[in-house]
Amino acid sequence: MLSLSQLPANLIESDLYGQRSVEFEPIQAIITQTQKFLFIIPEYNGSFPGVLKTFIDACSFPESFYEKKAALTGLSSGKYGNIRGIDHFTGVCHYMHLHIMPLKVHIASINKEFDENYDLFRKDTLQFTDEQMDKFIAF
Repeated sequence: MLSLSQLPANLIESDLYGQRSVEFEPIQAIITQTQKFLFIIPEYNGSFPGVLKTFIDACSFPESFYEKKAALTGLSSGKYGNIRGIDHFTGVCHYMHLHIMPLKVHIASINKEFDENYDLFRKDTLQFTDEQMDKFIAF
């Protein structure tokens, strides 16, 4: 699992436009070796966070994402589960030839989805996430 909070703080200066930092090398190695990705994307200003696009731009092309597979899950504190952001990110993925699994999950009101142990507990959310995982394994 990779959280974008683990990216080098100076990613924009150190790892764009053909540059590669020592701090990003292990992240790039993980991305290059990975064949399937699950992106869990929070809504940010009606789309996906800019740091996600910067991360994609910092990764080597084509070996990072070209002809690989991904599943997308959107999160939001509002009622739509980042539908627009997932659509926007799907377009970016298509441009990179990253194949997107048709079943996309959108989890709205994310702050109401976790129990006291920080586990998802709502039956419908668990049903959709379980279905997505089963299909992702077979994808």
